[in-house]
Amino acid sequence: MGALTGVLYGCLVVFLGGWYLGEWTGNFSFLLFILTVVTLAYWLAERFHFAPQRVVAARNLEAQDAQRRQQLANKGIAKVDGDISADRDALLAQPWWLDWTAGLFPVILIVFLLRSFLFEPFKIPSASMVPTLLVGDLILVNKYHYGVRLPVINKKIIPLNDPQRGDVMVFRYPAKPTIDYIKRVVGVPGDEVAYLNQRLYLNGKLVDTQPMPEFYDEDGTRSNREDGMHYLPQFSEKLGAKEHRILVDVKRPSYVVPHENFPFKDNCRYSAEGVKCKVPAGHYFMMGDNRDNSEDSRFWGFVPDENIVGKAFFIWMNFGNYKRFGSFD
Repeated sequence: MGALTGVLYGCLVVFLGGWYLGEWTGNFSFLLFILTVVTLAYWLAERFHFAPQRVVAARNLEAQDAQRRQQLANKGIAKVDGDISADRDALLAQPWWLDWTAGLFPVILIVFLLRSFLFEPFKIPSASMVPTLLVGDLILVNKYHYGVRLPVINKKIIPLNDPQRGDVMVFRYPAKPTIDYIKRVVGVPGDEVAYLNQRLYLNGKLVDTQPMPEFYDEDGTRSNREDGMHYLPQFSEKLGAKEHRILVDVKRPSYVVPHENFPFKDNCRYSAEGVKCKVPAGHYFMMGDNRDNSEDSRFWGFVPDENIVGKAFFIWMNFGNYKRFGSFD
């Protein structure tokens, strides 16, 4: 079993190394599920097979020592050398391959349950949600807000809340479900969403926006500009009852170049002014708050309900900016 455990750990190291180096993609939820199952198997084997075997071996050692001492006592030898305590402890000790499998099962199980049904951490990789979320923000996602889902397959078994306009939502990218995206819900089923000349319309009405002080972009990367430090126009936008900040880069063109094909593409009409889409049933239209630096539903279409991961709600750390802490909309 020690050799088998070593092989399994070797496979895990190779897989994680290749994943880290970009040689292949991985599904962390599925990996965590596999680790839970494997460590459970070891834990059950330890609980009902290996541990009882070690106890029996220790008892046999004690019985043999007692028998030897009794035989010597019968011969009149009262003082007997030899202490079996160390040997007994060695027999009862858990071998390394059980320490690193069965011993880890409770911890892995707790992580798996918390991550699958309660809260999951994410790191913001891009600037598409600036100014709400910055690159490097570590956030928490509520996994049960939109319903309880089975881990790995992401199938909803208990419906709870429906996504609302203005929610910041994590979802599986429809074109490649192994990748998680984060955007803001702009359109719900039945809505007509239009983004024309850098203005957002919902069901034919212009969404209310109010100008705010310009946003200072420290390094220029948040709008893919090459002119270094600069300011970007910033607005307060209201979707339903929610207000949030958005950025608009007036130097960027209004037209959108969509992906070649995606489900329900016929629901969208593209022009030099932008795009207008009718959101189909069971789907959502997502946009980044950094409106002109976000590849979102305007480009690749709608997010189906089965791709929803959860509602983002809290920044718990940013190692580049320790002031980034707290809830957000």
